[in-house]
Amino acid sequence: MRKKAELPSKTCAGCGLPFAWRKKWERDWDSVRYCSERCRRNKGRVEA
Repeated sequence: MRKKAELPSKTCAGCGLPFAWRKKWERDWDSVRYCSERCRRNKGRVEA
């Protein structure tokens, strides 16, 4: 078991916040761009 601090992380293309690796993204981590489904759906909108 790895500690959360040891997991790879990225910055979300939608909200700009950092997010950590998840088991469900194991196979396609290189193509993951958004931290959540909500950010993926709202990718064209800029929040204030």
